[in-house]
Amino acid sequence: MFRPNFSYNDSIVNNLLEIYSIKEFISNAPMVVEMEVSLKRDALLKSVHHSTAIEGNPLSLNQVDKLAKGIEINAQKKAKQEVLNYLKVLENLDKYSENGKITEKNILQLHEDITHYTLEYTYLEGQYRTIPVHVVNNKGETVYKPPHVNLIHTEMENFVEWINHIIKLNPVIAAGIIHYEFVRIHPFVDGNGRTGRSLAALFLYLKNFDVDRFFTLDEYYDNDRQSYYDALNSVDSETQELTKWLEYFLEGFKISITEIKDQILLFSPEKVGKQKIRLSNKYMKILEYINSNGSITNSDVQKLLNISRQGAYKYLKYLMDIDTVDKKGGSRSTHYVLKNTVPPQL
Repeated sequence: MFRPNFSYNDSIVNNLLEIYSIKEFISNAPMVVEMEVSLKRDALLKSVHHSTAIEGNPLSLNQVDKLAKGIEINAQKKAKQEVLNYLKVLENLDKYSENGKITEKNILQLHEDITHYTLEYTYLEGQYRTIPVHVVNNKGETVYKPPHVNLIHTEMENFVEWINHIIKLNPVIAAGIIHYEFVRIHPFVDGNGRTGRSLAALFLYLKNFDVDRFFTLDEYYDNDRQSYYDALNSVDSETQELTKWLEYFLEGFKISITEIKDQILLFSPEKVGKQKIRLSNKYMKILEYINSNGSITNSDVQKLLNISRQGAYKYLKYLMDIDTVDKKGGSRSTHYVLKNTVPPQL
């Protein structure tokens, strides 16, 4: 089985302590529902934009936002497809596991969905590579040679077995190791970076450590890509000593989660003082739809949740009763909007 090689030092331990402290604050912060929806939407859009940008996608955050809302933009078909693929994957991250475990089948499906209609040949989607590849820098120089194709199946088998048998290892440390090890194996011809980053996010989600999907690490990587690549390349090819990479990963984790804490602290005192309400996934889907599209109708709710007109009205009425949505218009023009919406941080 795969055995990661790293050491705990002051930097790693101190960052872990701070991360846990901030996570506790966010988990217990008295946020109102509309702020929760806005933070999740903001994190989703930033994850999609920055993770695809790292791989060369030219679309801006504003263009990603428009695509997410179903608005057509003037851009290359491949660039748009990459964004839409990644958006769909992150919105349905929980489907890439089985009974709380991640399988090779899940990883292959994850890659297939991320690269759908974006690779030169469709048969490469969701399939381990059968040819050698090289990682090159922006000067065209080879900076890394992944394992031989004959080793991929064995290495991925060992890697996945390790993921599903982690018991004592801290989940944040484990997510950092997962990120690096997947990129090291480089099991696919293309799309390894996006698949590796989403796999680490999936692991954190399964370990209940994604803080309600409020934050993203992809922005941290994208803001200084050279530091990201340098950190990945800091691992010695012989010893596979991961300490420097984990120092970088945890520093980014701390910075990213701190930004969410700061946003919560900046929220107006009268709203933070309200009671925090936890809603089921169906209610959150309605609110996220409104946040993305500006409003929702009874018909929209019926399609979104696959329920009757009466059932849709019950959901909308409850959201009105807890002072979260407002009813606008009348008769056939009736629609519902968020109250006191927090503007997304785009």
